[in-house]
Amino acid sequence: MKITILTLFPEMYESFLNSSIIKRAIAKNVVEFKLVNIRDYTKDKYNRVDTPPVGGGAGLIMKAQPIYDCLNANCDKETLKICLAPRGKTFNQKIARDFSKFKKICVFCGHYEGFDERIYKYFDQIISIGDFILTGGETASFCLIDAITRLLPGAISDESIVEESFDDDLLEYPQYTEPYEFNNEKIPDILYSGNHKEIKKYRQYQKLKLTKEYRPDLFEKHTLTKEEIKILKERENNQIPKSEIEAIEKGKKFIKN
Repeated sequence: MKITILTLFPEMYESFLNSSIIKRAIAKNVVEFKLVNIRDYTKDKYNRVDTPPVGGGAGLIMKAQPIYDCLNANCDKETLKICLAPRGKTFNQKIARDFSKFKKICVFCGHYEGFDERIYKYFDQIISIGDFILTGGETASFCLIDAITRLLPGAISDESIVEESFDDDLLEYPQYTEPYEFNNEKIPDILYSGNHKEIKKYRQYQKLKLTKEYRPDLFEKHTLTKEEIKILKERENNQIPKSEIEAIEKGKKFIKN
């Protein structure tokens, strides 16, 4: 995938593109980036890209001409053109997966108090990362780019993205590391049982439980499967299913002290 970023501050991406998964994905030719400075396309004799809004108001507004020319010069008809703005659809994992299927995307990062209204129509998608204010679209683009890049084939191992938060409108199940007991809290014995069927059921219950507790909005969107209904029924009143108890008993020899 080729990702073109239109920004007034390309230097903000230096550390981002040279760290962690993004850096490795670039090294493996999974993704390439092109940083474009919008200021290079202004026709203003003072090299300005912003101006006070017509009709008065606070702050400065990015002018239409530099954005339009920058977009046309760097993005062809096959490129998915994304504008980051508060009015956009809230970004989520489904959108990230949809975007990851494109070969070329272009991300426009606004700045200052906004940009000329007449620019919106030149973009295919308008995206927001949440209901809060940022100084510019650059920091928002970090989230979008990271979420998309890690979904590209070869960016990370396939196993790492099989079961992740939000893929089925549920949070991910809890994860643990050794030692078995830490600050008087023990790892659930079922995870040492070796019974993968019961472990899977336990983890699915935890996903449902955590989502209902921490993200009831997501839980309401999730359509329970017959298996999930059965799992929830088995654990009514915090009861541990008989099959899980039996699995724990058989697996006690694996529990580490």
